[in-house]
Amino acid sequence: MKNLINRHRSTLMVLVALANLIVLANLAAGDPKDWQELVWLDIAGEGGAALLSLLWIALILNSRPGGRVTRMLVAGLSGVFLAYWQDLMDEFIRLPETIMWDHWLESGAMPAGLIMLTIGIYHWHREQQAISSQLLRRERIFREHRSLDNLTPLAGARYLREQLRLELGHPHRPVALIMLDLHCFDHSRRLLGPADSDRLLKELGELLLLNLRRQDLLCRYAGDRFAVVLPGSGQGEAERIAGELQQLAQHFAFKTQRGESHFIQVQTGIATAHDDDEASLIERANRNLARTLSAHQAA
Repeated sequence: MKNLINRHRSTLMVLVALANLIVLANLAAGDPKDWQELVWLDIAGEGGAALLSLLWIALILNSRPGGRVTRMLVAGLSGVFLAYWQDLMDEFIRLPETIMWDHWLESGAMPAGLIMLTIGIYHWHREQQAISSQLLRRERIFREHRSLDNLTPLAGARYLREQLRLELGHPHRPVALIMLDLHCFDHSRRLLGPADSDRLLKELGELLLLNLRRQDLLCRYAGDRFAVVLPGSGQGEAERIAGELQQLAQHFAFKTQRGESHFIQVQTGIATAHDDDEASLIERANRNLARTLSAHQAA
């Protein structure tokens, strides 16, 4: 709560000031009602709605980053809160019939707030759609959270074998496997140190993941080696995707803790399924990767 107040002090102060201003305006213009005139059911309903509006504002401010959508949501809920707050004041204070500003406040703040809230929710919905499209790329991994790699946000070799076994269970559907290996990663580890080299693997995994198709699966196979399962893909499509991932890694400027840029290269080995089980498919992909590494070193 203290962090919430510190981060959004100005927003909360404006809301509190408006609420106090409404109280003072009602006290200045009207007279308190007698105890027997109070309708406690109305007080509970209107006061509860005002408190819930405040709670929603606090939850939004505490869970969302600042920005246009957050401002619209908070502004909309603030209008709802102020309308209910004035409704609550009417239960305690009797205003003269000649005063109309309370009606304008109740009738104006509520629809204006709801319109603003609706616009904010619409844009929030658009945000969530974009986020969900990215999270769907990890859906297969998160369903089996016990198989996550200890370092990267990816599944490990065991989960890779399980998913390949499932894919190979569909004999009429092609599947390809790409093995990616960081070139001279031992040199990078000595140069960067253990903390930065671990972070390099983690950030590279995130980068590769965001540039794969929704149905593809990225795993950390071992050490500095990643594996990509491409369901429904033949040799040509696998080669195209492998080339894209190589270019992506080549242009990845990893920032060290000292603020320096460190560039990497990856080599790939591709295998497509031909009456394989998961072990033989992985073995062929690793063998093709070893030939690529040998050819690159010889050159």
